Amino acid sequence: MALTLAEKIIQKHIIPGSCTFTAGTPIDRGQDIAIKIDQTLTQDATGTMAYLQFETIGVPRVKTEVSVSYVDHNTLQTDFKNHDDHRYLQSVAAKYGLYFSRPGNGVCHQVHIEHFGKPGKTLLGSDSHTPTGGGIGMIAIGAGGIDVAVAMGGGAFHLAMPKIFGVKLTGTLRKGISAKDIILEVLRRETVKGGVGAIYEYFGEGVASLTVPQRATVTNMGAELGATCSIFPSDETTKNFLESMGRPQDWTEQKADEGAAYDKVIEINLSELGAMAACPNSPDAVKPIKELSSIKVTQVAIGSCTNSSLDDLQAVAAIVKGKHIAPGVEAGIAPGSRTTLLMADKAGILGDLIRAGFRILESACGPCIGMGFAPNSEGVSLRTFNRNFKGRSGTADAGIYLVSPETAAASAITGFITDPTTIEYSDPAFTENGRISLLEGKDSRLTIEEIKADARDEGMLIPPLNEKDASNVEIIRGPNIKPCPPCKECADTLKLPVLLKAGNNVSTDDIMPAGTKVLPFRSNIPEISKFTYERIDADFYKKAEAIKFSGCFVVGAENFGQGSSREHAALGPMYLGVRAVITKSFARIHKANLINYGILPITFKNPDDYDKIEAGDTLEIKDIFDSLKNDRNFKIMLHKKGETVTIEGINDLAERSRNILLAGGLARYTKNGGQ
Repeated sequence: MALTLAEKIIQKHIIPGSCTFTAGTPIDRGQDIAIKIDQTLTQDATGTMAYLQFETIGVPRVKTEVSVSYVDHNTLQTDFKNHDDHRYLQSVAAKYGLYFSRPGNGVCHQVHIEHFGKPGKTLLGSDSHTPTGGGIGMIAIGAGGIDVAVAMGGGAFHLAMPKIFGVKLTGTLRKGISAKDIILEVLRRETVKGGVGAIYEYFGEGVASLTVPQRATVTNMGAELGATCSIFPSDETTKNFLESMGRPQDWTEQKADEGAAYDKVIEINLSELGAMAACPNSPDAVKPIKELSSIKVTQVAIGSCTNSSLDDLQAVAAIVKGKHIAPGVEAGIAPGSRTTLLMADKAGILGDLIRAGFRILESACGPCIGMGFAPNSEGVSLRTFNRNFKGRSGTADAGIYLVSPETAAASAITGFITDPTTIEYSDPAFTENGRISLLEGKDSRLTIEEIKADARDEGMLIPPLNEKDASNVEIIRGPNIKPCPPCKECADTLKLPVLLKAGNNVSTDDIMPAGTKVLPFRSNIPEISKFTYERIDADFYKKAEAIKFSGCFVVGAENFGQGSSREHAALGPMYLGVRAVITKSFARIHKANLINYGILPITFKNPDDYDKIEAGDTLEIKDIFDSLKNDRNFKIMLHKKGETVTIEGINDLAERSRNILLAGGLARYTKNGGQ
């Protein structure tokens, strides 16, 4: 029977005996599966806690094919905390057999595609944009840090078998239209919750016209669909990319079987696609640029793991060359990696950007996570990033629009949101059949030999030590690095107040913000917990403190926990005593993180019951042990104004998830021999 590419890779990585299926036939959707993980990545904002958890497992060396510890988030060093974390991460990498990507080497997802990603492999990362790896034909999934720690120790990654949504691409992109416009169109159609429980697999004649960096843009921002991951085939374009990176031996062809069936198919004609923007404050609030052309711009920021490749910088330089940033506009650009920066310099692109008036920012996540370059008050900032949740930029009242590099560049020189197809410019890499990447060495500014020379420069990557030398390494711990607090033990009955009632599409930024103020405490849960839910209720910590962190519930609506994979959005609530989160629906990673830290994730059987509950009400969940042991729905009693209302909560948890909750979290479950 014909299989999709995603199904083929997953079946090759299934742990024997972990599920029921016949090789070569589709796995039942929704069935709990366990897959072997070939590669892992962490970044410093989530990595410190992940490695603290890995240390407790007691494995002397990582058991994956490749594991990499990246520093790209907490690079703004206003005091000792972030640098202390960097030193801890480097010593852990040396001790346990990981590569270490030093600060300044670039954003983890771009560096990983350039140096480590392999078609047909599995990648698990403690960052929600790990699916970027799907751009070269990997099953690349974002997860919580403790899940990554388990994978590094040789454990499987468990998930429900996703649906496979096919995206058929035909035609070719017009000049000025980019891969960002493709994924914005998908988001326009599918919304930020349309991909929950699904993988998006791209196919069709239009795929061949897209470079690997363009494909990676699409798979990267597929995370905003709520998808498990996204994937492109590995073809001649992929082969050329890996050749340019000096890694031809890592290429294998990866494609779906002829006649493979998808759970649904979305068709996009690239030739008909126009420039798009995601308007404030959601990645799916997408409108055509032509409808926004009268809006004045005060800031442009180009970069992030979505759009900071050499292809992206080349497109921007082609538009702004010989021009200057409009008065009243501040513009910054952050190359995605040191490799990209070196090649942009050699090709003359960097000089074009500087002469146009761009500020060159560090090769790091930077403004995408609110680490500097915040917009002005009530400003309009066009960003080539992947998220525009309210306040994420560092300025709560700014209007953040997510756009392509071409749209950002055109708008930077006009001062208004501008359709890039209306701007006159010469782009030698653009042909009738799409873009020719500079990485292919077909542009006169760079030869393939020059590209390879820079791509092979791994001076900022520290390789693993051999086992003998590693055994002598001492772990360096600064005073801000604290052990991960233990989870509360599972209780049979919980009668507690509702301290928070939230609405739809609550993001992990709302639950646990990022930015310069909060990120330095990622390795200190008691301190970072003080910021929990502050964007929804600034007094939440005080309320939890007033009841001495003795326990409470949180109620939410649709798509609760969308966005980043940050497990701190579960760790903070766990530390403050949140015992259950009851919603209309959850985002995948946040739900998994809640389970990992012993917090019951419950969905209303009747969504209208959400309206019956208010903050301050008391809920009582009875017979929790019975519900978890025997796979029964949860009994919830709402005690309000002398009356008791019975509410049923859906128990849709896999057996392993139920056992993790019974054990009191994944750490205790693993320590007790759970797989």
